[in-house]
Amino acid sequence: MLKGKTILLGVTGSIAAYKIAYLASALVKSGAKVHVLMTKNATNFINPITFETLTGNKCLIDTIIVSLAKEADVFLVAPASANVIGKLAHGIADDMLTTTFMACTCPKIISPAMNTRMYENPITQDNLKILEHYGMEVIRPASGYLACGDTG
Repeated sequence: MLKGKTILLGVTGSIAAYKIAYLASALVKSGAKVHVLMTKNATNFINPITFETLTGNKCLIDTIIVSLAKEADVFLVAPASANVIGKLAHGIADDMLTTTFMACTCPKIISPAMNTRMYENPITQDNLKILEHYGMEVIRPASGYLACGDTG
């Protein structure tokens, strides 16, 4: 199903970023070509070399390569922080991830990951509704133990 597909994987500054290494590996094992685009904040949680090793592709952070948007079959933002969700909902393209996202015409999937209070904030919920309005799929988070010690 994913064999030969090009997936852009946007990783944002969330403690859940470390979990995306497993996702990147699984996508590659299923035959997909995976390109990881990270925000600078994401590099505080996981080293780009991890993704380069797992995908065989350079992890992009600062370089603007909009041509990559033409190759994408799907753009998955996981984990999607409240900050990046807000930017995407309002068309703010000020880094590699958000600029490429805006240039993509392929299907887009958003996977929010943040503290429960941030996720339940009406502003975050409105921003997710805006993204859904524009045809993006939002994968709602599961409930569980959070890094901050809360459960949600």
